[in-house]
Amino acid sequence: MNILDRIFKKEKSKVTNRTNGSQYSFFMGNSSSNKRVTERTAMQMTAVYSCVRILSEAIASLPLHVYEYTESGSKKSIKHPLYKLLHDEPNVEMTSFIFRETLMTHLLLWGNAYAQIIRNGKGEIMALYPLMPDRMKVDRDKTGNLYYEYLVSDGDMNGNKSGKVILNSSDVLHIHQG
Repeated sequence: MNILDRIFKKEKSKVTNRTNGSQYSFFMGNSSSNKRVTERTAMQMTAVYSCVRILSEAIASLPLHVYEYTESGSKKSIKHPLYKLLHDEPNVEMTSFIFRETLMTHLLLWGNAYAQIIRNGKGEIMALYPLMPDRMKVDRDKTGNLYYEYLVSDGDMNGNKSGKVILNSSDVLHIHQG
């Protein structure tokens, strides 16, 4: 055996077939390196971060208008109650761009984006606040109605207690990949 054969000698005991069942390990969050892949660890990769950022900013920068149907067809409706909320400011802490960028980031990383709908006493929508997808559980009650269970942590704004909050489907804007 010459020196090149010894250098490039393959050890048969270390060779494994990673293609068998690899789709199952992918869905469980494992990789071929046996390191768990999460949204947070994925975003530490420059390629993932760059792709998510480019897509989120591109979608957020697109014009957003509210249209209404009339007898003569559809037209922009700047007087619609949701126009200012969607086009300018969904809540007092975010611009429309930041809100849409956040929801798109959630959609790309988790496959779902959620926002809590805040209403006044008349039932009018006053604000939209993004919710973290990894803390949301979507389920149905005994009668088949959809509800959302959100896990609140100690560090959240407006809450010093951790626990679960049940939200009706009418109080959540849910965007999912479909």
